[in-house]
Amino acid sequence: MPLPATAWRAEVEFERRLVHAGGTLYPVPYLLGWFTWTETRYFLVAALAVVLSLEFLRLVVGLDHPLYRKLTREYESDALAGYALYQVSMTGAVLLLEPTIAIPAMWMLSVGDPVSGALADNEATEAKRPAAWIAMFLVCFGLAVPFTIPAFGPDVGVAVAIAGAAPAAVADGLPPIVRGVAIDDNLTIPPAAAGGMLLAIAVLG
Repeated sequence: MPLPATAWRAEVEFERRLVHAGGTLYPVPYLLGWFTWTETRYFLVAALAVVLSLEFLRLVVGLDHPLYRKLTREYESDALAGYALYQVSMTGAVLLLEPTIAIPAMWMLSVGDPVSGALADNEATEAKRPAAWIAMFLVCFGLAVPFTIPAFGPDVGVAVAIAGAAPAAVADGLPPIVRGVAIDDNLTIPPAAAGGMLLAIAVLG
Protein backbone atom coordinates (compact mmCIF):
# COMPACT_ATOMS: atom_id res chain seq x y z
CA MET A 1 0.00 0.00 0.00
CA PRO A 2 1.52 3.39 -1.00
CA LEU A 3 2.43 5.81 1.75
CA PRO A 4 0.30 8.96 2.11
CA ALA A 5 1.96 12.01 0.53
CA THR A 6 2.91 13.56 3.87
CA ALA A 7 4.42 10.32 5.18
CA TRP A 8 6.31 9.76 1.91
CA ARG A 9 7.69 13.30 2.03
CA ALA A 10 8.79 12.84 5.65
CA GLU A 11 10.52 9.57 4.76
CA VAL A 12 12.31 11.15 1.79
CA GLU A 13 13.41 14.15 3.85
CA PHE A 14 14.76 11.83 6.55
CA GLU A 15 16.71 9.84 3.96
CA ARG A 16 18.07 13.02 2.40
CA ARG A 17 19.26 14.23 5.83
CA LEU A 18 20.83 10.85 6.50
CA VAL A 19 22.80 11.07 3.24
CA HIS A 20 23.63 14.68 4.13
CA ALA A 21 25.05 13.68 7.50
CA GLY A 22 27.19 11.03 5.85
CA GLY A 23 29.58 13.75 4.70
CA THR A 24 30.63 14.16 8.32
CA LEU A 25 32.81 11.11 7.77
CA TYR A 26 34.96 12.78 5.11
CA PRO A 27 37.59 14.21 7.48
CA VAL A 28 37.41 11.38 10.02
CA PRO A 29 40.28 9.31 8.51
CA TYR A 30 42.45 12.43 8.77
CA LEU A 31 41.45 12.99 12.39
CA LEU A 32 42.23 9.36 13.20
CA GLY A 33 45.63 9.62 11.57
CA TRP A 34 44.80 7.23 8.73
CA PHE A 35 45.03 9.88 5.96
CA THR A 36 47.17 12.96 5.54
CA TRP A 37 45.36 16.17 4.66
CA THR A 38 46.75 15.87 1.12
CA GLU A 39 45.28 12.37 0.81
CA THR A 40 41.98 13.73 2.12
CA ARG A 41 42.06 16.31 -0.65
CA TYR A 42 42.65 13.63 -3.28
CA PHE A 43 39.77 11.58 -1.90
CA LEU A 44 37.35 14.51 -2.01
CA VAL A 45 38.39 15.38 -5.56
CA ALA A 46 37.78 11.77 -6.62
CA ALA A 47 34.37 11.80 -4.93
CA LEU A 48 33.51 15.06 -6.70
CA ALA A 49 34.46 13.52 -10.05
CA VAL A 50 32.10 10.61 -9.38
CA VAL A 51 29.25 12.94 -8.37
CA LEU A 52 29.67 15.18 -11.41
CA SER A 53 29.73 12.10 -13.64
CA LEU A 54 26.45 10.94 -12.12
CA GLU A 55 24.92 14.37 -12.68
CA PHE A 56 26.12 14.33 -16.29
CA LEU A 57 24.41 10.98 -16.78
CA ARG A 58 21.22 12.30 -15.18
CA LEU A 59 21.02 15.71 -16.85
CA VAL A 60 22.63 15.10 -20.26
CA VAL A 61 22.28 11.38 -20.99
CA GLY A 62 18.91 11.09 -19.27
CA LEU A 63 19.65 8.22 -16.88
CA ASP A 64 16.49 7.88 -14.80
CA HIS A 65 17.64 5.97 -11.74
CA PRO A 66 15.05 5.30 -8.98
CA LEU A 67 17.43 6.77 -6.39
CA TYR A 68 17.45 10.07 -8.28
CA ARG A 69 13.67 10.17 -8.34
CA LYS A 70 13.48 9.53 -4.62
CA LEU A 71 16.22 11.82 -3.33
CA THR A 72 16.03 14.80 -5.68
CA ARG A 73 13.41 17.49 -5.36
CA GLU A 74 11.22 18.71 -8.21
CA TYR A 75 13.17 21.95 -8.71
CA GLU A 76 16.39 19.90 -9.11
CA SER A 77 15.06 17.95 -12.08
CA ASP A 78 16.83 20.08 -14.69
CA ALA A 79 19.70 21.55 -12.64
CA LEU A 80 22.56 20.30 -10.49
CA ALA A 81 21.04 18.50 -7.52
CA GLY A 82 21.72 19.50 -3.94
CA TYR A 83 24.01 16.55 -3.31
CA ALA A 84 26.30 17.71 -6.16
CA LEU A 85 26.43 21.27 -4.81
CA TYR A 86 27.15 19.75 -1.39
CA GLN A 87 30.09 17.87 -2.85
CA VAL A 88 31.38 20.99 -4.60
CA SER A 89 31.42 23.03 -1.39
CA MET A 90 32.89 20.18 0.68
CA THR A 91 35.69 19.69 -1.84
CA GLY A 92 36.32 23.41 -2.08
CA ALA A 93 36.72 23.65 1.68
CA VAL A 94 39.25 20.82 1.74
CA LEU A 95 41.24 22.18 -1.21
CA LEU A 96 41.36 25.81 -0.12
CA LEU A 97 41.58 25.61 3.67
CA GLU A 98 43.61 24.02 6.42
CA PRO A 99 41.90 21.48 8.73
CA THR A 100 41.30 23.88 11.64
CA ILE A 101 38.92 25.92 9.46
CA ALA A 102 37.90 23.39 6.83
CA ILE A 103 36.58 20.66 9.11
CA PRO A 104 34.23 22.87 11.16
CA ALA A 105 32.99 24.51 7.95
CA MET A 106 32.27 21.08 6.46
CA TRP A 107 30.54 19.82 9.59
CA MET A 108 28.40 22.95 9.82
CA LEU A 109 26.92 21.78 6.52
CA SER A 110 26.79 18.04 7.18
CA VAL A 111 25.50 18.25 10.78
CA GLY A 112 24.09 21.74 11.31
CA ASP A 113 21.98 21.88 8.16
CA PRO A 114 20.08 18.61 8.82
CA VAL A 115 19.41 19.68 12.42
CA SER A 116 17.99 23.04 11.38
CA GLY A 117 16.12 21.40 8.50
CA ALA A 118 14.35 19.11 10.94
CA LEU A 119 13.06 22.20 12.76
CA ALA A 120 12.05 24.11 9.64
CA ASP A 121 8.99 23.94 7.42
CA ASN A 122 9.81 26.24 4.56
CA GLU A 123 10.15 26.26 0.81
CA ALA A 124 13.55 26.68 -0.81
CA THR A 125 13.01 30.41 -1.36
CA GLU A 126 11.67 31.12 2.15
CA ALA A 127 13.53 32.03 5.34
CA LYS A 128 13.57 29.43 8.09
CA ARG A 129 11.82 30.10 11.38
CA PRO A 130 13.76 31.44 14.41
CA ALA A 131 14.08 28.05 16.14
CA ALA A 132 15.98 26.70 13.13
CA TRP A 133 18.32 29.73 13.09
CA ILE A 134 19.09 29.34 16.80
CA ALA A 135 19.63 25.59 16.53
CA MET A 136 21.91 26.04 13.52
CA PHE A 137 24.01 28.66 15.31
CA LEU A 138 24.38 26.61 18.50
CA VAL A 139 25.27 23.41 16.64
CA CYS A 140 27.79 25.22 14.43
CA PHE A 141 29.37 26.95 17.39
CA GLY A 142 29.66 23.64 19.22
CA LEU A 143 31.29 22.04 16.18
CA ALA A 144 33.83 24.84 15.79
CA VAL A 145 35.15 25.35 19.33
CA PRO A 146 36.98 21.97 19.58
CA PHE A 147 39.11 23.16 16.67
CA THR A 148 39.37 26.91 17.22
CA ILE A 149 40.14 26.98 20.96
CA PRO A 150 43.15 24.62 20.76
CA ALA A 151 44.43 26.53 17.72
CA PHE A 152 43.90 30.11 18.87
CA GLY A 153 43.36 30.02 22.64
CA PRO A 154 40.10 30.44 24.60
CA ASP A 155 39.30 34.10 23.90
CA VAL A 156 40.18 34.24 20.22
CA GLY A 157 38.99 30.69 19.66
CA VAL A 158 35.50 31.44 20.96
CA ALA A 159 35.31 34.59 18.85
CA VAL A 160 36.42 32.69 15.75
CA ALA A 161 33.80 30.00 16.40
CA ILE A 162 31.09 32.63 16.74
CA ALA A 163 32.32 34.34 13.57
CA GLY A 164 31.91 31.05 11.70
CA ALA A 165 28.62 29.95 13.24
CA ALA A 166 26.78 33.23 12.66
CA PRO A 167 27.23 33.45 8.85
CA ALA A 168 26.61 29.70 8.58
CA ALA A 169 23.25 30.22 10.30
CA VAL A 170 22.45 33.12 7.97
CA ALA A 171 23.42 31.10 4.87
CA ASP A 172 21.22 28.25 6.11
CA GLY A 173 18.26 30.31 7.23
CA LEU A 174 18.07 33.05 4.59
CA PRO A 175 18.94 31.75 1.11
CA PRO A 176 20.16 34.42 -1.32
CA ILE A 177 17.85 34.84 -4.33
CA VAL A 178 19.43 35.42 -7.72
CA ARG A 179 16.99 36.16 -10.57
CA GLY A 180 14.22 34.49 -8.64
CA VAL A 181 16.24 31.33 -7.92
CA ALA A 182 17.34 30.46 -4.38
CA ILE A 183 21.04 29.59 -4.08
CA ASP A 184 21.20 26.20 -2.40
CA ASP A 185 22.63 26.32 1.14
CA ASN A 186 24.58 23.17 0.32
CA LEU A 187 26.78 25.49 -1.71
CA THR A 188 26.85 28.52 0.59
CA ILE A 189 27.23 27.25 4.17
CA PRO A 190 30.91 26.14 4.11
CA PRO A 191 32.24 29.27 2.36
CA ALA A 192 30.14 31.54 4.60
CA ALA A 193 31.42 29.80 7.73
CA ALA A 194 35.03 29.73 6.53
CA GLY A 195 34.92 33.36 5.45
CA GLY A 196 33.65 34.44 8.86
CA MET A 197 36.32 32.47 10.68
CA LEU A 198 39.13 33.73 8.43
CA LEU A 199 37.96 37.31 8.88
CA ALA A 200 37.93 36.91 12.66
CA ILE A 201 41.42 35.42 12.59
CA ALA A 202 42.69 38.30 10.46
CA VAL A 203 41.14 40.92 12.75
CA LEU A 204 42.03 39.29 16.07
CA GLY A 205 45.39 37.92 15.08
